Amino acid sequence: MDPEELLNEKGSEQDKPKKDSPLVSLERDLKFFNDSIKEVATDIMVEGISQHPIFVAHQHELKIGELILDRNDLNTNWSIHASTLDEFVERGIIKPELKERFINTYKNPNEFMSVFVVTPEGANFVFYPYVKG
Repeated sequence: MDPEELLNEKGSEQDKPKKDSPLVSLERDLKFFNDSIKEVATDIMVEGISQHPIFVAHQHELKIGELILDRNDLNTNWSIHASTLDEFVERGIIKPELKERFINTYKNPNEFMSVFVVTPEGANFVFYPYVKG
């Protein structure tokens, strides 16, 4: 095999993990954060703050919700902020006319964490099941 072919293969391998690694590391961190996120979600619902807690996963600085898990303090790849559906509507992330549609697709908050994942490519909602202990 020519050195160029080795370099090309290595180059394509280096490119691929960069695309996959954020989601792989997010899943690892969500499993690690599982109990903390579930506890905060329960508190948000029990205290009557919201029946629709939303957690924001990011790797940059964001000003939404309240920081509950800092990647720098915990030596993880992702930080997590706790927020609610109401804050997302107030800030225009979810349009008021789409609030009902979101509620209808929102999964059981006792079984799934609602995670708004923010990456340089964009942002999207993920409903990730709590790991049963």
